[in-house]
Amino acid sequence: MKNLKIYSQLTSNLQFQSKQEETLSLSAFDIEQNRLFFSSSSSNVIYTLHLPLTHQVTKRVYGEVELEPGDSITSMDYLMEKEALVVGTWSGYLLLYIVEDSFTQVVGRVEGGVRSISPSPDGALLAVITGFGKILVMTHDWEVLYETTALEDVETTVAGKSTAYLFESPISWRGDGKYFATLSECGKSSSRKKIRVWERESGALHASSESKVFMGAALDWMPSGAKVAAAYDSMGDKKYPLIVFFERNGLERSSFTVDGPVDGIVDMLKWNSNSDILAAVVRYKEYDAVKIWTFSNNHWYLKQEMRYLRKDGVKVMWDPTKSLHLICWTTGGKITTYNFVWITAVMENSTAFVIDNNNILISPLALFLMPPPMCLFSLKFPSAVLDMAFLSKNSTNLLAACLADGGLCVAELPSIDTWEELEGKEITIEAACSEMNFLSFRHLSWLDSHILLGVSYHELGNDLSPERGMNMFQGFYLQEFEIVCSEGRVAGLVTSSGWSARITNHLHLESPVIAMAPNPAKGCSAFVQTDGGRLVEYTSKLHITTGLAEQCIQKLDYDIGFSSSCPWMNVVCISDNGVLKPFILGLDSNNRLHVRGRILCNNCSSLSFYSNSADNLMTHLILTTKQDFLFIVDIEDVLHEDLDVKYGNFVRGTDKNKEDKESINIWERGAKLVGVLHGDEAAVVLQTNRGNLECIYPRKLVLQSIANALVQVRFKDALLMVRRHRIDFNVIVDHSGWKVFIESAREFVRQVNNLSYITEFVCSVKAENVMETLYKNVVSLPCQINSNCILDGKGKVSSVLLAIRKALEEEMEESPLRERCILTTLARSEPPALEEALKRIKVIRDMELLAVRDPCRKSFPSAEEALKHLLWLLDSDAVFDSALGLYDLNLAAIVALNSQKDPKEFLPFLQGLERMPPVIMQYTIDLRLQRYESALKNLALGGDAYYEDCINLVKNNPQLFPLGLQLFTDASKRMGEEEVLRLANELCEELQVLGKPGEAAKIALEYIGDAASGIRCFVNAREWEEALRVGLLHGREDLISEVKDAALDCASTLIGEYQEGLEKVGKYLTRYLAVRQRRVVLAAKLQSEYRSFSDVDDDVASESSSCFSGMSAYTTGTRKGSAASINSRATSKGREMRRQKHRGGTIRAGSPGEEIALVEHLKGMSMTSGAQRELRSLLLTLLMLASEEIARKLQQAGDTYQLAQMAAVRLAEDTMSNADIDEKTQTLEHYIQIIHSEWPLSDVFSWESKVLLPSLLKWFIVKEKHYLSLTFRMETLKLLGMLEISEYHGRRIKKMGKQFDDYYSNENDVYKGDKLCAESNYGLLYSFNIEIYYWKGEAIVNIIFCEVGKKGMNICTMYQLHISKANIMWYCEPVSNNLVSSKQWLGNTFVIKCQKSEEVLDAAPIKTWHSPVAKQADKLTVFFSLGHGDILACTAGGLVAVFGNSDQFLHEVGDAEHLGMGFGYGNV
Repeated sequence: MKNLKIYSQLTSNLQFQSKQEETLSLSAFDIEQNRLFFSSSSSNVIYTLHLPLTHQVTKRVYGEVELEPGDSITSMDYLMEKEALVVGTWSGYLLLYIVEDSFTQVVGRVEGGVRSISPSPDGALLAVITGFGKILVMTHDWEVLYETTALEDVETTVAGKSTAYLFESPISWRGDGKYFATLSECGKSSSRKKIRVWERESGALHASSESKVFMGAALDWMPSGAKVAAAYDSMGDKKYPLIVFFERNGLERSSFTVDGPVDGIVDMLKWNSNSDILAAVVRYKEYDAVKIWTFSNNHWYLKQEMRYLRKDGVKVMWDPTKSLHLICWTTGGKITTYNFVWITAVMENSTAFVIDNNNILISPLALFLMPPPMCLFSLKFPSAVLDMAFLSKNSTNLLAACLADGGLCVAELPSIDTWEELEGKEITIEAACSEMNFLSFRHLSWLDSHILLGVSYHELGNDLSPERGMNMFQGFYLQEFEIVCSEGRVAGLVTSSGWSARITNHLHLESPVIAMAPNPAKGCSAFVQTDGGRLVEYTSKLHITTGLAEQCIQKLDYDIGFSSSCPWMNVVCISDNGVLKPFILGLDSNNRLHVRGRILCNNCSSLSFYSNSADNLMTHLILTTKQDFLFIVDIEDVLHEDLDVKYGNFVRGTDKNKEDKESINIWERGAKLVGVLHGDEAAVVLQTNRGNLECIYPRKLVLQSIANALVQVRFKDALLMVRRHRIDFNVIVDHSGWKVFIESAREFVRQVNNLSYITEFVCSVKAENVMETLYKNVVSLPCQINSNCILDGKGKVSSVLLAIRKALEEEMEESPLRERCILTTLARSEPPALEEALKRIKVIRDMELLAVRDPCRKSFPSAEEALKHLLWLLDSDAVFDSALGLYDLNLAAIVALNSQKDPKEFLPFLQGLERMPPVIMQYTIDLRLQRYESALKNLALGGDAYYEDCINLVKNNPQLFPLGLQLFTDASKRMGEEEVLRLANELCEELQVLGKPGEAAKIALEYIGDAASGIRCFVNAREWEEALRVGLLHGREDLISEVKDAALDCASTLIGEYQEGLEKVGKYLTRYLAVRQRRVVLAAKLQSEYRSFSDVDDDVASESSSCFSGMSAYTTGTRKGSAASINSRATSKGREMRRQKHRGGTIRAGSPGEEIALVEHLKGMSMTSGAQRELRSLLLTLLMLASEEIARKLQQAGDTYQLAQMAAVRLAEDTMSNADIDEKTQTLEHYIQIIHSEWPLSDVFSWESKVLLPSLLKWFIVKEKHYLSLTFRMETLKLLGMLEISEYHGRRIKKMGKQFDDYYSNENDVYKGDKLCAESNYGLLYSFNIEIYYWKGEAIVNIIFCEVGKKGMNICTMYQLHISKANIMWYCEPVSNNLVSSKQWLGNTFVIKCQKSEEVLDAAPIKTWHSPVAKQADKLTVFFSLGHGDILACTAGGLVAVFGNSDQFLHEVGDAEHLGMGFGYGNV
């Protein structure tokens, strides 16, 4: 379903050497230098023409071949090996003509003259046919290999010289050069000819065809070698010529008739280089025609027809390197090149318009898939259709077509809903009335329902002017027409006559037009692409009230156009953040897809668009690649996302163990995308090379359609799509969240109104959120809406089914099917509401027992049917136990009978229950069902006789003690203290045995009063903070010491475990990288041998990789493999994989799943939330016990291990789908740096104690990246800080604040290298505060440092950075426009990127405060930034000071025993 369109046409005229009448007769092509050679039949001149052509008159480049007087050139071809032309003459000379030197060399002479020359495809041989019918095959060194005759009767043929000169035969080689074919007469006097096939090596006759009346010298062997094309007269009454195809064995394979006038003669046949297009020159009485056919679905389609004057004697040749580049030349020296492009015949409304000669075959794909040449109906035109345009807007359907005879036809089709009435009809379309000649009209487009736009090419000296009386120069013209219909429209019929076209505007263009497409986002305008990919926008002159015609053209920016010419261009309408915009795409001849000034895909073979919106806005781009993969791309991703990351540059990864959700493997090689079905259909139509159509429903589009229906609250449509495409029903619930669905349950039931569908939906509801698991990242989720429904603590399944059940009772009429559906909702609840379901069945059974003649009785199923339905949904034992739980023995008996239980098993049990007192019966049933609380209550109702039984029940079930205390209030019946203590000890021991030391500790503390045992249990439970709290609460130093010793032992053990785990991470990662590298190397090796890696068995790849190493990462010995073991494991792949799965991911070297098992094992080594909680508790306990050093080591070990594990997992995940090997970046150290850079924003390190962090402030200054990063985290108990000024490429960056050198001059002092720190009782004494605010477009950063000087002075120093607006690339918007203090940005990161790093480097201190009264021990403990440079400081001794923007010291207060502080912006 595609049409062949001419997107570019250029004509050049040769300037002949002689002023006398001169004609061209022969041509040749030089592939290397892309040039054409033409020979003159009268003057023996060779003309050279370089491609590509221009529409100007070509400068003549010629040379004359030296011939004897009276001799002439009869054949010519180009030899790449000789870089010269080989020329044959009438007298029999073989000449070598070197074009650059105009040098002629005689290489030989044959008798009878040279009639045909043809080199083999590889250039090694040269075949020559003489006038005597001899075939000479020689090498390129002119050595004759063999000589044979092309005629059956040689003697009669060569009897006289005059008859020999009449012999002519073409030569055509097969693509591989093993055979060549000739077309020659059967005898001297016979008019019939035969196709003879000759062998290359020996020259023996391989096969010959039957004798036929062949036309002229039309013979060409398809390059692929499948068919030999020839032409001969039809034997019927109407003498239409036939084009016939022969096999290599000479048998006729197929044929088709050349339509047109009956006097046509096929003069030439030429295949293109891809063997998919056949060109023919057909000469009629009034004109010559170049016809282009293509084959699909066992039918030959005439796609193009170019007409020439009869006197031109046109001939054709295909460009050997470009399959869609046709070259036509005439005897008068006019050379025209046509560039074709395949375009889909399916329009945006999913209707196919396939051009076939003078017919357009119409098939709406939304109704049914009907591959051409079949169609719903067809339109017949006066002559062959060259180009067409279709407009479907509102209810208007207009079709315009340019014809080969220069006419224009317009037809208005009825509404698509009525097209079924036109099935099988052929509707004749009349030509529109116009003074224009549309022979060279291209790129036809509708701008509106009455405006047509196109491009015409005017040739210099052409008799057929685009418009009579119009003075036009040679070149391209953009022409606008107004289309008017004089006849009225009849509903349901095609308006095919009464149309007229009038030109309203024409503009001369400077360069050729490559493509044109209307602008759907703007009426009456179109985008025009000129040569080179430049885009301009044309607006209809009829919609411009003032101005000149040239103002209709508006040039667009370069980033909107394409980087190269794109013959295929399409413009669709999209929504970009709610704004309607045109979306322009182009596909060039190298399969590169261009969009918005960039290349989207480098290997695109076909594409289309899909829309699921009601206003026909395109939402998805669908494309196929040359590797036969189909990708579905969201338009939002194209606009705002990095497609290389998400779609892998549209190249599918070689890792078949990883599911690729973004691409679909096309099952047949070479299949192309021809169209899509929009909306709820969500179908993609592909056409194979054979021509048949295949329709697929991609999961991504289907889910998008379902989501769109749910957003529009079309539950019935969504449910039907879910059932049709076998999608999980939970999509309906999980799309917007099940809490939102509950509020719409009533509307869901009302719309669906089908109890069978609702029952099927109910049976499929499950607790899993499929939008987060099964369909994750497949479709975008809407914003979650806050629901106001009250859920009573129920989960998803129970809540949804409860809402459905209520909706069924409210919306659906009573019926047996509704009752069964309600029972299904009860049975599928989690847990199943069996008691409520059995109560409903019991009500039905009671109605049956009472024999009530109620009309409503028919609205319910029988009790037996309802019970069988319930038993079909649930386990029969569970239903039987629930029936017992209702204490209804009769119902339990019915359940047992219908569940096919053995009466010998349940009847004695039920009879025994029936004989018991009611209370004891209920107690017995409760014990059977393990409902101990209910059993205790029922047994207590039995009186004092059962008191001992109650006590035994409580003892056997300790959880009943609280209930027992409530039931037995009599003090005489309660246990004594000794008994309680004994029971508590037993319970404590039992809990410890059960592995619940935390609960045992509570028993020991609350009931036994044993603090030592409680602490030991807390230690065993690793509840360190609780153990320390209990020890401090009781004031027991021995217990505190015991907790400390246990914590130290545990910390030492954990440090060892983390170090061992770090080694394992390194070992597993090293093995994984080795296995992956060998797999990638093996895949590359197989691909180089033209084998797909996906075809190789996993066992073979794994065994090969294991045999390469010979060493296992998990054993200390060597491993030797044998062919027997490999074959054995290869034959049991499925069994081995299942065994691997049941073993829980055991890693075995060389196993098929080793690579995945290694990755899963690395993931399993992550810190669990419980381990992180215990580790944090241990760290805090160690700090409170003054064991800071061991705590620091433990935190460092845990941090190192966690960083390495996370980096290893990230490295493994990034490399699984990537076939590239980069030894520099794919290392553990590199990924540790990546994880470490994400540390401040990550929650996985929340277990760390910030008191133990090595650095709380880092200031990075990097010249090349030009950014200033302020990252800080504050501890609530202490204000700690460190400043690090990093180095870059070994060049020390200028330090901020040189006055630090004045106070720290010795080597042993605090200032060492790049770090500023001081030690105190509370860790780092060096403190800081940060103030960031904005003033008049500048970012002002104040950083205040406080430290204790060596001479006992407290020093506050403030640095201020002014970063101008011009140098700020981006920054986070603050909470307040005035100030962002460290308190407001607690735990966050604030980044200012600068274009100039010098402003940062040159920052100098602007404020320094020296405290004259502070003592050395009176250390600065706390201070605040008050805003705009004002600072409040406080010392440990109660000294308070304020200093700010003024140069002098503002205020200082003496000692104070009690001090309260507050701070604000600019005041205290």
